[in-house]
Amino acid sequence: MSRFLIRGGWVITLDPGYRDGSVMDIVIDGEEISAIGPRLEAPGAEVIDATGMIVIPGLVDTHRHVWESVIRNVGAEWSLTTYLHHLYFNGLGGMLRPEDVYAGNLLGALEALNAGVTTVLDWSMVNSPEHADALIRALDESGIRAVFAYGTPLKGAGAYWSKDSELPHPEDSRRVKERYFSSKDQRLTMGLAIRGPEFSSWETALNDIQLARELDAVCSMHLGFGTWGSVDHSIRRLNERGVLGPDLNFVHSNTLQQDEYKIMVDHHCSVSVTPEIEMLMGHGYPCTGRLTQAGGAPALGVDVVTSISGDLFGQMRAMLMAERARVNNETLAAGHMPDALALSAREILQFATIQGARALRLDHKIGTLSVGKQADLVLVRATDWNLFPVNDPVGAVLTGAGVHNVDSVFVAGQAVKRDGRLVNAARERIFRLAQNTRDYIFSQYGVPQGAEPAQLDI
Repeated sequence: MSRFLIRGGWVITLDPGYRDGSVMDIVIDGEEISAIGPRLEAPGAEVIDATGMIVIPGLVDTHRHVWESVIRNVGAEWSLTTYLHHLYFNGLGGMLRPEDVYAGNLLGALEALNAGVTTVLDWSMVNSPEHADALIRALDESGIRAVFAYGTPLKGAGAYWSKDSELPHPEDSRRVKERYFSSKDQRLTMGLAIRGPEFSSWETALNDIQLARELDAVCSMHLGFGTWGSVDHSIRRLNERGVLGPDLNFVHSNTLQQDEYKIMVDHHCSVSVTPEIEMLMGHGYPCTGRLTQAGGAPALGVDVVTSISGDLFGQMRAMLMAERARVNNETLAAGHMPDALALSAREILQFATIQGARALRLDHKIGTLSVGKQADLVLVRATDWNLFPVNDPVGAVLTGAGVHNVDSVFVAGQAVKRDGRLVNAARERIFRLAQNTRDYIFSQYGVPQGAEPAQLDI
């Protein structure tokens, strides 16, 4: 059993029992945090000097299509409808082989870990049982903590993603639950990525929710965005059927009515906001402020790296600035200069950690740095040019930190990144797999093998 003593960092626990930003030590015994406090002793432990570093809970990404790492940045000019055309309805996603989703998930999970994201909900579209096995294998090999959310196939997606679709969720999800997720006390857990009532028939959506509950799985669905969400009033209808609960995770939720946010909050449902993608692609304005006004708190997600970076530091900033800009504009329109600003840096950090853990039903294990919880944590190097000197550790993380400042990352007490480098990640092999997959995908889509980036006009 490994033992570590992380000594002398500015520790942000997000646990109300500690004063955030204090210089403290953390003792890790095996998978768990066993002590937090000043000047601790831990005989036999490996000492990690965290002087000049900010120690934060591992970041939690509650909505990411992880495999898309192999087609990153191809969609800088894509709207949501363009993205759906290429990935869902025009065949690109349906061309994926098991080895392709393995390469994408491995690359994407390591990308997340490198950026301090210790937990991710992988919203996976699954073409076959063999694809499911490959996706899970990659997540497991990476060392990340993950919720594998089993979705419908990308192959023939048009038959599934329709308000008239009565196709049931893949029955293979039962096999996957039994084979891989028989225990909830493990690093990888089970979710279901369903279409929901705006992208399948009403009864089908209800049956899919029931299936998720039979499997004891987090049930995540896209809902309430674009022109689809502004007319369906799905939350009201789900409430009328008595199916809302804390195991339901709604993604985006940009265009709901204010009473619908209150309904979600009252039933302890979670909402995953992916601010950069939503503002870029046309989902609608992020619902952060409207949800908090209803008494709720969002979780954060990257969504897709086809158009943005795969780190949560950028998402935290985007969420903070978008909401403050909205409120500031309302104040200016009323003829006043803004005084107090909307939300706080600490609240946003909570959205990216403990609120994400709650959304994934993992808050008993992760989300804060607390004695008895799993040791998922990140050391942010504050002696770098962009962060030194530190005057407010929380403010430093929110306003200045990025991937390049992530020095070390631990998941369940295991070091997956040390001294700025991923541990045990076979970079050359993984990059070769990713390149081969990228070339295969685009060649099947009519892009010449070995094409330069400027030729990827899809």
